[in-house]
Amino acid sequence: MSSKRLPALLPVLLCCAWLLVFTTAQADDSSHPGMVAAAHPLATEAGVEMLEAGGTAIDAAIAIQAVLTLVEPQSSGIGGGAFMLHYDHATTEVQAYDGRETAPAAVESDHFLTDDGIPMGFLDAVPGGRSVGVPGTLRMLELAHREHGELPWKTLFQPAIRLAETGFMVTPRLAEMLRIDLPLDAFEPMAGYFFPNGKPLSAGMTLRNPALAATFKQIANQGADVFYDGPIAEAIVATVQAHGGELTREDMADYRAIERAPVCRSIAGYSICGMPLPSSGGMTVLQILSLLEIASAEVDDMDRLTWAHLLMEASRLGFADRNEYLGDTDFVDVPVDTLLSDPYLTGRAALISPPQSMGKASPGLNDPDSAMSDAKRIDHSTTHFSVIDTQGNAVSMTSSIEMPFGARLMVDGFLLNNQLTDFRFDPQAADGRLHPNRIQPGKRPLSSMSPIIALDPEDQPRLIIGSPGGTRIIGYVAQRVADVLMQGNDVKAAIEAGNLINRNGVTEVEAGTKAEALLPGLEALGHETEVDSMTSGLHGIERLPNGVIRGAADPRREGTVIQIGAGP
Repeated sequence: MSSKRLPALLPVLLCCAWLLVFTTAQADDSSHPGMVAAAHPLATEAGVEMLEAGGTAIDAAIAIQAVLTLVEPQSSGIGGGAFMLHYDHATTEVQAYDGRETAPAAVESDHFLTDDGIPMGFLDAVPGGRSVGVPGTLRMLELAHREHGELPWKTLFQPAIRLAETGFMVTPRLAEMLRIDLPLDAFEPMAGYFFPNGKPLSAGMTLRNPALAATFKQIANQGADVFYDGPIAEAIVATVQAHGGELTREDMADYRAIERAPVCRSIAGYSICGMPLPSSGGMTVLQILSLLEIASAEVDDMDRLTWAHLLMEASRLGFADRNEYLGDTDFVDVPVDTLLSDPYLTGRAALISPPQSMGKASPGLNDPDSAMSDAKRIDHSTTHFSVIDTQGNAVSMTSSIEMPFGARLMVDGFLLNNQLTDFRFDPQAADGRLHPNRIQPGKRPLSSMSPIIALDPEDQPRLIIGSPGGTRIIGYVAQRVADVLMQGNDVKAAIEAGNLINRNGVTEVEAGTKAEALLPGLEALGHETEVDSMTSGLHGIERLPNGVIRGAADPRREGTVIQIGAGP
């Protein structure tokens, strides 16, 4: 393989959105078809507008994220962070861009402990300034644009500025999220914006955001510096400190996005690349898929139940290691090479038994009690989009403000993240050692975001995919990569299939889907099961060997797919 660094609004929109959920295009000999799959029709259209103007996948990504900041504020935005994979057609290289938030310099190890030394309740820690990390999305996009953008930076914000000034129609999903059982109207100006006259916005209403339009005009004209070392930074810091946080102007000015080497592994004949730490998604997805490949090779009669069982067992093992060992490698030592090595994975796969579940798995390098907090149950925030441009470049990007509506703090028209709550609240692990995901000044919290780009044997993109969904992201993505690359399903069928999740505990089965038919068989194999709704938001694009590209948006959300530049 070449230099991939192996080992290394609404009524009209909604009534026709189904037409865009699955799109196929055929490449001709002179150009590549382009495609955008994103979580909101207006964001998809903004990305397509950039591609049609001659922009790259990076240009489209910036326009998409700007529009999502406006129309999907509960999920992501410039007040949060992101991870992005980029495929360069000219070099066949996959690059990983880290725009994860960082902890303020003033935080101490007891940041999320009460006066009695007890970890705070999660939902108590979210609202206000204590949970806000330095936003990283804009710096990351600026870095990627400097390397791979074609259109002027200013151009990329124009769709979002237009929509913020003229207004957009509130979608049912945004309206529904404003009615969840959380203190969303705790702080101004968020309360006045989302709860006019004391009542939450309703679907179909036109919502304008002149403050965000003004913010984007400053960013468009002056670059990301105005956000990190200008009046916008000053407003962010003032808001965070007024609500109990420790963020400073120096924290904002010192933030740096980082280009890292992706984690890649050859699985089922494909080079599958994901984000490195501090995203746990890339490593854990690769572990799960590798374990599944090894275990399934020993099974002669592979039916749907057996496949699901092996996938869940592989996920148990992957999460056992994730929960014990992973953290920001700029601060802690993580045995990355060992955890992704052939001997280690072969030994771990031997623990998988086709006739019987192993139950709760232990981490593979030693056997202490699991040191992580329980996984959060609310997974409606975060967003993912996938792009391939007409030059053959691709982007897989997942971004987030963490919980729905983040820290509930609104500044200059956008919401601030609560990503510091992704650190472990108790700095000590169960065995008394310091936990790798404890909070430290300048550190990036562990994430589950799992953007993936898989390359075929000719080093061309085969699958570009990712999802929101909290710690379930890893399972959502691993299942679909396995379905497409190992089972031969198309991306639409894979995304629409019922979700199956195991985070080293119960096996979760998506309610109201065909996956429920697997329950008796899984229970007979020893799985403790739980049926639950699962709001994944998978957006994927696949490229077939003949040049056909196919895209799909998750029907569980409001996303769409649009292609341009189709051949005959």
